[in-house]
Amino acid sequence: MSGAARKATVTALQAALSAEHAAVYGYGVVGGRIGEKQRSEARAAYQAHRARRDTLAREVRDLGAEPVAASAAYALPFPVPDSAAAVRLAAELEDRVAGVYSDLVRAAEGGLRGTAAEALREAAVRAVRWRGESVAFPGLAERSATASASAAPTA
Repeated sequence: MSGAARKATVTALQAALSAEHAAVYGYGVVGGRIGEKQRSEARAAYQAHRARRDTLAREVRDLGAEPVAASAAYALPFPVPDSAAAVRLAAELEDRVAGVYSDLVRAAEGGLRGTAAEALREAAVRAVRWRGESVAFPGLAERSATASASAAPTA
């Protein structure tokens, strides 16, 4: 891997890692507000994001960089006072994660590209489950008529 390709990959990995940190935080909020009926789904998503976060940190270290640390707190995109808002937050988190994995697919090569594509697919499927409908191009907010206005991973 050339120096420029390595730098682009590390940058995309760090963005994905930041998004996973935010998703883990966001699912903590979701878990505290979600109704009992959907709590196990929220718990499974939380665990999936923790696992992806840990994998990404190892990938960054393997490329000789220091993984970005999680923030102590993240600004939520909207207030989450109840279960309905928690469901909307979960869908938003998945959309944001899908977006950064889309960038990682573009930047990565080989096995890492396949892993990023799988993570993008998983986030898109979870978003559909939370939202109840899909978007035309998961991970590509500029191509989706239903994507939120804010695509930054600031869960």
